[in-house]
Amino acid sequence: MPATIRNSLVWIFEAFEREATFIRKPMFGCEAAYVDGLLCLVAADRDEPWNGLLVCTSRERHAALIEDMPALRPHPVLGKWLYVPQADPAFEDVAERLTMLVLARDGRIGVEPKPRRRGGRSPLPKT
Repeated sequence: MPATIRNSLVWIFEAFEREATFIRKPMFGCEAAYVDGLLCLVAADRDEPWNGLLVCTSRERHAALIEDMPALRPHPVLGKWLYVPQADPAFEDVAERLTMLVLARDGRIGVEPKPRRRGGRSPLPKT
């Protein structure tokens, strides 16, 4: 049986367990939470800057979310999303607030996932 690395931050997603549309999927070595088909949060339990909670949103929504939760900041690699590092003193409070906003279907959180390309090659044109 292969060894698996347990993400210590998946407790954040417990708030979604009763949601019929909740799906948890691995994403670039982290765990992603989807609700209503939207990619909402990513729990990252690795080395910085991948150690905290990423908020899947658009740049236009950054200011409003940061105003509500000043611990949020643009992620240093994925700048389109916001991030609160696990080391931030407000981490647990912000994580709880974000899960409540997701459950309330706050329009500032959640992005349409890009469809996955299968096979890596484009289909041949029809003749």
